[in-house]
Amino acid sequence: MGHTVNSIVINAPYELVFDISNKIERWTELFGKEYASADVLEQKGNEITFRLTDEDKKSWVSKRWLFKDLKFEYAQRCDPLFPFHYMKIVWYYTEVEGSSLHEKLGTVPFKGIKMTWIQDFEMDPKFTKFTAEQIEGFINKHSQDNMKIFKKVIEAEALAEK
Repeated sequence: MGHTVNSIVINAPYELVFDISNKIERWTELFGKEYASADVLEQKGNEITFRLTDEDKKSWVSKRWLFKDLKFEYAQRCDPLFPFHYMKIVWYYTEVEGSSLHEKLGTVPFKGIKMTWIQDFEMDPKFTKFTAEQIEGFINKHSQDNMKIFKKVIEAEALAEK
């Protein structure tokens, strides 16, 4: 089983961090070059069904359940699962002490949001191109790179709203 945990502190209000980070249509921007398209297929209550397509034109459908009042979301890859046997993702949002950006935002004391992504997965036994450890390394690297983009975009929007 593969398991990754990555976090970053975003110096912006929780509502903004949660709303932007869960706006599927913006994932082509927020995930750098990882997704060529991100399309919401259906939304019912707190459940979103969406399709992601990568630069190689490979696509898959996932579901995401938003629990904004509890400061987390849960997602899982649905179809096709391959190259995974399963892929489950939880994002947590935790208030932490903010940085000097609070002065620019005019909120004292300012609480930043620590956004944590946890991914648990198992590779399909038929997938032999990479090991689970290699996939874990790829996911860690991409998560860390993508989180920096999330931080940059969301903090810029927080300042623009001020």
